[in-house]
Amino acid sequence: MVRLMKRVLVSAAVLGGLFGTVAAHAAPQADLKGTNVVLVHGAFADGSSWNRVIPLLEARGLHVVSVQNPLSSLADDAAAARRVIDQQQGPVVLVGHSWAGVVISEAGNDDKVKSLVYVAAFAPDSGQSIADVTQGLPPPSWAGELRKDAAGFTRLSDKAIAQDFAPDLPPVQQRIVAATQGPWFGGCIAEKVAQAAWHAKPSSYVVATQDRMIDPTLQETMAKRIGATVTRVNGSHVAMLSQPKAVADAIIAAAERAQHDAR
Repeated sequence: MVRLMKRVLVSAAVLGGLFGTVAAHAAPQADLKGTNVVLVHGAFADGSSWNRVIPLLEARGLHVVSVQNPLSSLADDAAAARRVIDQQQGPVVLVGHSWAGVVISEAGNDDKVKSLVYVAAFAPDSGQSIADVTQGLPPPSWAGELRKDAAGFTRLSDKAIAQDFAPDLPPVQQRIVAATQGPWFGGCIAEKVAQAAWHAKPSSYVVATQDRMIDPTLQETMAKRIGATVTRVNGSHVAMLSQPKAVADAIIAAAERAQHDAR
């Protein structure tokens, strides 16, 4: 019995040492309280498109606000983003999806903005529009599924939502995306960025490798051009809905880098 007790005590000591070593080497998570994340939605979406990412960011102490874009012009959408940025206390990580890559490139020159994150987004240079970025490329498969109203605002058909915009979401979620999509003014495609913020701000890019709205090869090209830290996510154009943890992790990493750079 005495020998058995000695063996138990020795084993416990060894295990305790092992667990202690693991704990000692575990990297502590950075305290991100005081950092703001401003999320900017793209065309054919609204602010709720970030709903699966927001709680993951807040769990790390980040303060999160999702902008509601009018989707009526670059000037209008950039103004909406700037209003939200102005309301924040402390540094801002500015995140844009799809068309909102143009918006954050325009609005991201604000001094509060410390980092930009492009999520399956356009990243035009100064003086460029989406039309310039996509010049010479074949028209996308979903182009024939745009529905334009008398005022020039466009929506995607339910078929395009299911096949191209959000093919990796369950049908019930696809229907919600279709019902809540924000109509996008068609003239936005030709609106040019005045001064692209990514020239002066560290940038990250989440490439959606299964994207059928913006070709992943084009995403890779834009990410390389802006010198972004790249995260590749096995998801559709709405990766923030289908792969929220991967997208949230990329945003958190950008916030951590911005915090480190500020020291």
